[in-house]
Amino acid sequence: MSNIIDKLITPYGGDLVNLHVDQKRAEALCREAIHFPSLDLNQRQLSDLELLLNGGFSPLRGFMNQADYNSVLNNMSLADGTFWPIPITLDIPDSVAQQLTPGSCLALRDPEGFMLAVITVEELWQPDRRMEAHVLFSSDDPAHPAVAQLLQQKSQYAVTGHLEGLSLPLRHDFPTLHLTPEELRKSFAQRGWHRIIAFQAHQPLHRLQHEITLRYAMARKANLLIHPVIGNAKSDHPNYFTLIRCYQAIMPRFSSTTTALSLLPLYPRGSGLREVFWKAIVQRNYGCSHLIVGGEYKDNNDARRGIDLFHEYNLPANEAKRNAVGIELIPFPRMVYVEERAQYLPVEEVPESALSASLTDIELKRRMTEGLKIPEWLSYPEVLNELRIAYPTRDKQGLTIFFTGLSGAGKSTLAKVLMTKLLEMGGRQVTLLDGDIMRKHLSSELGFSREHRDLNVRRIGYVASEITKNHGIAICAPIAPYDATRRDVRLMIEPLGGFFEVHVATPLHVCEGRDRKGLYAKARAGIVKEFTGISDPYETPENPELVIDTTNINVEEAVHQILLKLEREGYLHSSRL
Repeated sequence: MSNIIDKLITPYGGDLVNLHVDQKRAEALCREAIHFPSLDLNQRQLSDLELLLNGGFSPLRGFMNQADYNSVLNNMSLADGTFWPIPITLDIPDSVAQQLTPGSCLALRDPEGFMLAVITVEELWQPDRRMEAHVLFSSDDPAHPAVAQLLQQKSQYAVTGHLEGLSLPLRHDFPTLHLTPEELRKSFAQRGWHRIIAFQAHQPLHRLQHEITLRYAMARKANLLIHPVIGNAKSDHPNYFTLIRCYQAIMPRFSSTTTALSLLPLYPRGSGLREVFWKAIVQRNYGCSHLIVGGEYKDNNDARRGIDLFHEYNLPANEAKRNAVGIELIPFPRMVYVEERAQYLPVEEVPESALSASLTDIELKRRMTEGLKIPEWLSYPEVLNELRIAYPTRDKQGLTIFFTGLSGAGKSTLAKVLMTKLLEMGGRQVTLLDGDIMRKHLSSELGFSREHRDLNVRRIGYVASEITKNHGIAICAPIAPYDATRRDVRLMIEPLGGFFEVHVATPLHVCEGRDRKGLYAKARAGIVKEFTGISDPYETPENPELVIDTTNINVEEAVHQILLKLEREGYLHSSRL
């Protein structure tokens, strides 16, 4: 076996790093850890730790110290001169940093508290996040998503030291697909592979990606590794499982003797040229001799960014860096479908008079949710069938109907009657999250300060998001007076399904005239403090899906308006109204 493995490309730096301790040392660390301060790792840190422990980041043997960090940013190399393009640091909050001194130990844990590794501290230091943003993204503008994520790190310190691994992050999904560099290399050796082209997918593979990857593999007489990047994926989200099933669905269209599928726990940074080289280093450590650069759909146009990256960053001119990485980089061309030839062609090869077509990822999702036809040239039926699970038509999506308005506006009454009508129609699970009921069962310990009312609405939003994620209908009827809170609830729910805000805009004097609970009278008398509409403001929604004033219409009329609007938006079938 060792002779066969020797035919594979060597790991970057020569040896595959393995930072796992033996059983005896692991048991000792577990006994001693009761005295160690702990750090619960976020998703990026978990990904970085996994690739440090399993050798995916070879030759790194731990998180970077300040000298390596500065050298990577300034020179694209470690302090010892080894080429390395991306800083790999471990940020810690001030409260943890205050407990550490050189020689002390820090336990690294997953979000559930399971200890994965221990660092024996050698250095505490302060990264320069603004300089890092400028170097990685050529900007420190917080409007840039990657910059915002970097600058939002509240930790002022990073920690460096001797890293000892006890376990890789625990994964229970698709166990046969989570292969370490060592495991994947052994698999390649057993199959007699030594020239391997990697394709780091971020999205489902469609016809274009299938054709191009096969073409490159055959042209270079190489085998093919489909290596989806999942370090930033939400592995508890249904869409993650749909995505992996899409990869599994298309694999029978490749030859099982020449193509393999494995998952790569890399957390992308989005830093252009540096990221290309960084991914190439990781891929080399996994045993690959070639890497296809790009190939993903872009939301804003039809470009496949591989060839664009080569031009934008002048990769041919960076020969020294490419040689340092040691694997061949293959640009994914910009392609369109040419109808008269029934095939994909590079943009520059399309005849001047030919009709060409492309479809962005946003357009594909829109067509799915609206039940429109997907062209046959785009993808394969088995892949589209899996995607329809993640992007069902609107009448099958989860939905939150969010009523907001003053006390006494009629929110609860409308919500209850709407729930009754939806249950009469059948076909959907419907849950009512009324403000008063939710306070009794979910937020009984909360008072009525601004902070507590805000927290109560966020709790309702979270419950609604879980219902929506699982394709149910959640009807919420809190006062929800603050625009920022309503906006945050919308942002929480919209990635999971529909969000339909109904502003029950009944005027204050009408609501106060109803005052069935006597709350307005108590507020006017100063008995009830911070009461919305009297002593605390109600911030009127700017762009709700529907506005209803219950002053001069009855409940049946108001609910019918809601149902008609839901039908026009595609959430209900007209045959059910």
